Formats: sequence, structure tokens, C-alpha cells
Amino acid sequence: MRRLILVGALVLVGCSKNTTQDPVYVELKVPVPVPCKTAEVSKPAFAVDHLKIGAPIDQQMRALRAERHQRIGYEKELEAAIYACK
Repeated sequence: MRRLILVGALVLVGCSKNTTQDPVYVELKVPVPVPCKTAEVSKPAFAVDHLKIGAPIDQQMRALRAERHQRIGYEKELEAAIYACK
């Protein structure tokens, strides 16, 4: 009789657990590295590089001013390429 009560109690305990629960979905946000693909920025031919040695000072100053504008434009192109990768 004791065994019957013990087996009955174990059967009732085993049946009391609810095993038909729906799965719980958890959203995880994980950063994934993505390769950056932008057009290659070509380096311009700077004006001072083509200046002859011993050129007069006024030609040197014009070339330096032109190179400054070339460098500003080149830097903006590089910054735009970097910004496109973010």
C-alpha cells in the first residue's frame, strides 16, 4: 500500500510541471564588422612639385597658394571617403 501511494505521488508530481510553454525570443544587438568599400581617392599633382628649381619668388608664391587650395580639396575628398565608411 505504501508503494502504491509513493508511486501515485510521484506520478502526480511529474504531471504537475507544465512543459508546453512557448519559447521566449530575446533580441541581441551585436556589432558586426563590415568592410568599407569606397572609391579610391587619387592624390593630385601638387603645383609646387612641378616648380623649377631657382624659380622667381612670385612663381613660388603662386604655386604655394595653388597647392594650398589643392590640399584643402584633397583633404575634403579624404574626409568624405572616411565619412562614407561610418
